[in-house]
Amino acid sequence: MAEKYIIRVTAGSDYDLDQHVVVPVNSHEPVRIDTELIDAELNVRVRNYSGLPRGSPVTSPYFTCEPHTANDDWYSIAIRFTPKRPAARPDSMSVSKDPSGAPPRLERCSGSSQSSSCADSDEDTDEQAASGISGTDLQFGNDFDHPIRDRLPPGFGYAMNIVKWWIDPGLEGDAYADQPYLYGPALSSFNTIHVGPGEICPEKGGLCFGEGGDEDGLRDRHAIGTPEAAKDRMKWALKSDNRSRWLFHYGKTYCLDFYNPYIDFNEFSLRLPGFTLPIMKYWDGQSLRPRPKRSHTLRYVLRNRASNATYLVVVFTLYLKEDVNEDGSLKPTPLTAARQQQQHDDGEATDDLGGAAEVDSGASPDKDNYETRRRFEKIDIGRAARNQETFDDGVD
Repeated sequence: MAEKYIIRVTAGSDYDLDQHVVVPVNSHEPVRIDTELIDAELNVRVRNYSGLPRGSPVTSPYFTCEPHTANDDWYSIAIRFTPKRPAARPDSMSVSKDPSGAPPRLERCSGSSQSSSCADSDEDTDEQAASGISGTDLQFGNDFDHPIRDRLPPGFGYAMNIVKWWIDPGLEGDAYADQPYLYGPALSSFNTIHVGPGEICPEKGGLCFGEGGDEDGLRDRHAIGTPEAAKDRMKWALKSDNRSRWLFHYGKTYCLDFYNPYIDFNEFSLRLPGFTLPIMKYWDGQSLRPRPKRSHTLRYVLRNRASNATYLVVVFTLYLKEDVNEDGSLKPTPLTAARQQQQHDDGEATDDLGGAAEVDSGASPDKDNYETRRRFEKIDIGRAARNQETFDDGVD
C-alpha cells in the first residue's frame, strides 16, 4: 500500500494547512516562519527521501555526521527560534480558536483527565512570565483533532511502553481521548539543545549546532545546574523542579534538534527496539478502507502548556501519487479533499464504514473496552516511568 503514496512536509505557526509552506526536505536552506509569538527557522531531513518537492535530495550530509551515523538516524526536525514577548499574557484556561474556523481547541490541562505532565503545578513567577517561557511549559509532541481509539493497532500499548521506557520517559498523553495527544517537555524531548544562534553550514546539511551554547548560553545553563551532556540534560529535565528553573528568554535564540532511527518514512513503519509496527494503515488513525484515503497526516507541534499557544506545527502528509502532478503540485481534488477532511476531523469522527463513531458518554461496550485498555496500559507505562532511573541509558 505504501507504494501508492508520496510524502510532502509542510510547516506553519498553527493547524491551518492552507497557511503552511512546503518544506524542502534535505535542503540546507532553512524555512523561515515569523509570527507575533516566534521567529523560527526550520530544517527537515529524511534519509532515503523520495517525496515532494520533486527532485529533492535523497539524503543530507547531516546523516554522515556524528552522532547520526552511529545512531543510524532516519530523520530530523531542527529548529532555531527566538520567542517574542506576547502583547498580553493569555489566560491559562482559555481556548485557542483554529483560524480555519474549526471548533476551539480546548486546553489539555483542564478537567479530571489531566495527565501528570499537566498536573505539574509549578506555576511561573510573575518575573518569569514577563521574561520568557518556562521550561515547564514548552512542550513538543503529536496530537490529533479527532478520536483514534477505535483505530489503534494491535500492540499499541506495548509500543507505548517501549517508547516510555527506552526513548522518552517524559512523554505523557492520552490516545483514547476525544482529542488524542502525546506531548513531552521540550527540555527532555529534544535530543540536542543549544542556547545561542548556532550556525547554518551547507556542508553539514543546514542548521548546525551541538549540545551546549555560545558563551552567554553556557553561562545561563551552568547557573541553573543544567548538565553539559545531552543525555544527562534530558534526564535532568525529567524532574519538574529542574524544568521550572529553565527559562526560554524572550528575544534570545535557541536551537533544538529532534532526531531518531525509529520512523522509516520509506516503509512507513515504526521500528522500536525488538518491535516493528507498520503504520501505513494506521497513519492519522485510519484503518484499511474499501478505497484508499486521499491523504494521511502526522503532526509535530511545539506549544505552550500553560497558555495553549501554538508556536510551530510540522506536518508530514501522504498523498496518493495519482493526485500529484508531474511538477509536484497537487491536483485540485486532493487539495479539496484535504480541506474537507480537516473540517470533518475537527467536527464529527467517523468509523471505518463511514458512519458516525460513538464518542459520547452513552453506554457502549466498545467504549468500556477502550477504558479498560487505557487503564491497563497506563499502569504499565507508570511502572516503566517509575523504574526509569534504574536504567542509566534509559533516555536516547
